[in-house]
Amino acid sequence: MTEWTRLPDLASRAVGGGVVWANDELFAERENLIKPAEPVYQTYTFGHKGQVYDGWETRRRREAGVDQAVIRLGMPGVVKGIVVDTAFFKGNYPPFCWVEGAQVDGYPGADEITEWFPLVERSALKGDEKHFFDVSEGRRVTHVRLTIDPDGGVARLRVHGEPLADPRLLIPGIDLAALENGAVVTGCSNMFYSSPNNLISPGQATVMGEGWETARRRDDGNDWVSVRLAAPGVVQLVELDTSHFKGNAPGWASVSARDERKDPEAWFDLLPRTRLQPDTRHRFVVDGAEATEVRLDIYPDGGMARLRLIGTPTSDGVAHLRSAWAESSS
Repeated sequence: MTEWTRLPDLASRAVGGGVVWANDELFAERENLIKPAEPVYQTYTFGHKGQVYDGWETRRRREAGVDQAVIRLGMPGVVKGIVVDTAFFKGNYPPFCWVEGAQVDGYPGADEITEWFPLVERSALKGDEKHFFDVSEGRRVTHVRLTIDPDGGVARLRVHGEPLADPRLLIPGIDLAALENGAVVTGCSNMFYSSPNNLISPGQATVMGEGWETARRRDDGNDWVSVRLAAPGVVQLVELDTSHFKGNAPGWASVSARDERKDPEAWFDLLPRTRLQPDTRHRFVVDGAEATEVRLDIYPDGGMARLRLIGTPTSDGVAHLRSAWAESSS
């Protein structure tokens, strides 16, 4: 065991990591790569595609080539070591692998990441074993790409390192849209699958059912939800989290706001219509103005795990919070 294994796993699903793409996952799903739990195995457990494996497994290649998976780190940072675990893959493990990293802004698709640098050189693997690789690269990493040569199965990929936050996203303030802070859902176009209250609930969503999801639209409209802020305030960061929504995430979203104290009809853009990625925690710095209510529009439909609006209450917003608390405590 190496010292760097004590560092957090930057790719883990528990911290918001996601496997955004794999060229093949016929036998076992790519998402298993970053599950926080240790892999397990049950003998003679067969599905329609064969023995069920707790890992990522590709089909047997009949032509030259390699298989790949791209992982977006839940916590970008400086990688110190990588574990490639082939647990329970014995006759079907890949004989070689290598790992690359990328540092990109925003939320690109896997095919839009063009500059990769080496983290782990091409290395031999064994079956049913954890492989520990030291990493000396000092650049911040947002995505990693695992390549297996030529095919086979990997149970887990652990990317241990030191988180390094983007200082542009370190916005002081509170979540003005948080249910626990007093925000309230004031309207919703559709809540066929789940309540919009889930959007502003505490903590991260752990499954799709803990978010807000609408029915499939068959018209030219779009779905929306409106939220009265916990207190009048200035929003400076918008977080739109589509975690767990993969084939049913919205393609785009926008956020508008209004200040009912000044003009109930004057809505303004906080975040213009912006492309979203599935299963991704998106965070956007915005030029906010004083607001009392916001409206999230998703295009055309789909699911969202969480909506966060980080900002600062106005002076009368703070007074409102104190007054409400004092009245209810007397």
